[in-house]
Amino acid sequence: MAERTASLQVDGKTVIFPVRDGSMGPAVVDIRSLYGDTDLFTFDPGFTSTASCESKITFIDGDEGVLLYRGYPIDQLAENGDFLETAYLLLYGELPTAAQKAEFDYRITRHTMVHEQMARFFQGFRRDAHPMAVMVASVGALSAFYHDSTNIADPVERMVASTRMIAKIPTLAAMAYKYSVGQPFVYPKNDLDYASNFLRMCFAVPCEEYKISPILARALDRIFILHADHEQNASTSTVRLSGSSGANPFACIAAGIASLWGPAHGGANEAVLKMLGEIGSVERIPQFIARAKDKNDPFRLMGFGHRVYKNYDPRAKIMQRTTQEVLKELGVNDPLLEVALELERIALSDDYFIEKKLYPNIDFYSGITLKAMNFPVEMFTVLFALARTVGWIAQWKEMIEDPNAKIGRPRQLYTGEKRRDYVQIAKR
Repeated sequence: MAERTASLQVDGKTVIFPVRDGSMGPAVVDIRSLYGDTDLFTFDPGFTSTASCESKITFIDGDEGVLLYRGYPIDQLAENGDFLETAYLLLYGELPTAAQKAEFDYRITRHTMVHEQMARFFQGFRRDAHPMAVMVASVGALSAFYHDSTNIADPVERMVASTRMIAKIPTLAAMAYKYSVGQPFVYPKNDLDYASNFLRMCFAVPCEEYKISPILARALDRIFILHADHEQNASTSTVRLSGSSGANPFACIAAGIASLWGPAHGGANEAVLKMLGEIGSVERIPQFIARAKDKNDPFRLMGFGHRVYKNYDPRAKIMQRTTQEVLKELGVNDPLLEVALELERIALSDDYFIEKKLYPNIDFYSGITLKAMNFPVEMFTVLFALARTVGWIAQWKEMIEDPNAKIGRPRQLYTGEKRRDYVQIAKR
């Protein structure tokens, strides 16, 4: 079969570009020679039609509602595996054998403690500092505490840095929470699994033994799996762009956390919870639905629709069931869940929502679940960052090991003043 090409006519000149096919999803027009051939750039604000890299990690089909990690459907991984198995898959490309899984779990578990001087570092924050501000600073500071694993040219140091971050981010996240509520830090325990260890570090206190609920630990582990990676989103692209300059991995992940902090990205589940609280009861839903349909009303239903998914977010189906399991385990009869379920029912049957493809997404349910587990809303994005760290590291690792990778340098359409000469201040 002949190689496909795309042609562009500019000022009477025809330029030919190769078309490259991926293993799944849309093909791409390779325009790397565009500027050299035509003295033109493309203009694509938000990069909505631009493939910024080649990747083998995550695939999304937004029209069909499909999310694959290394080819495996997200629902199969969430139902059958655990978070560290998913982490191994994202990092190394294959599901681990039993021996590989045991070795990886051991390696992560034995790196969960942070340098004791980090405790004094935390004392520099105000007590009411936002946990995400603390996370940006403390993760970036890891490069000062663990500078023996910042040489990105050394594959062993890259592996050590990756292990350290996956292991220590939960510890830092728990420390951020404990600091915000004025409680002492709780050290990790090596005999606990990843999610159970995090729950204990967050909610245990020295005066009594903390009893871990297997159902809550499994639910949190599933939340981590669902958030582990999501292709080239804003924060992942930030990590890749930071890493393309040769920055150390701790700084790159800190940059990703900062990007995730934005309300249009990682803060969406917090916005959903605030919206459900504003609605308050099932009886008040119709008036808010009417407001959502009114083009002149700024009110928007949070947790519906997605930049990529034009079908039911595959993660939302698993999250809905997880939410119900958590509420049943805790004996919570949350009126917000009743509002959420009725909103979901309307969204799946109302012509307006169907026509605009406004299906519930994962943020719609995750906020309710985390609230029921006693996490304050300020911690929601922190937990998102904890889970997404694995995806960020996998994407960073793939980019560093790509022989064709270049430093990121987006171009622009300049619309400012043309060249002009400096005028001395006395003559202005």
